[in-house]
Amino acid sequence: MLLNINKENPNPRLIKLAVDCLQQGGVIVYPTDTVYAIGCDIYNKKAMERLCKIKNLNIKKHNLSFICYDLSHISNFTKHLDTNTYKLMKKALPGPYTFILNANTSIPKIFKNKKKEIGIRIPNNNIARKLVKELGNPIATTSVKDPDMLIEYSTDPDLIHEHLGKKIDLVISDGYGESIPSTIVNCTNKIVAVTRKGKGDINLFL
Repeated sequence: MLLNINKENPNPRLIKLAVDCLQQGGVIVYPTDTVYAIGCDIYNKKAMERLCKIKNLNIKKHNLSFICYDLSHISNFTKHLDTNTYKLMKKALPGPYTFILNANTSIPKIFKNKKKEIGIRIPNNNIARKLVKELGNPIATTSVKDPDMLIEYSTDPDLIHEHLGKKIDLVISDGYGESIPSTIVNCTNKIVAVTRKGKGDINLFL
């Protein structure tokens, strides 16, 4: 199914339709403030396994990110943040950044491994954030973009829908997406480090 939703004023009925899909174990494609993403409910084991199978990922090794609505979700999955890290995240988010943080004990229960880090995103996109808010918990996510695929495939929701076909349950379109991924900021040590330069101003972290 392909849903067209206006990110400036998302239709609540369509958002609920997408959330119902997530709650039933669906895997969806949705827009962020960078590339289109593939996501599912973090608490649905079968959906998580499907997500990783679609992208040919090992759930025990690959670092899926969590899309959150705001900073209030973060304490559920991370260890205590120092004041400087919290202030930095509050300044940068919502925005095109993935923050790598030290995970708390709830993360291994979700991923069934000894994962010690977690990527947190709060994208500046109303659709992504409203999906999370309506769902009530973060969405596990990975980018649609694949290094061996054409850029046009990963930025055009119609082509995404055509390419992934029955592997996914729903594609949410709000027009062409970006081809530049998020900037990754590692905050697991005392020194903040930009480990991938993507979209967004890195001067915030220098």
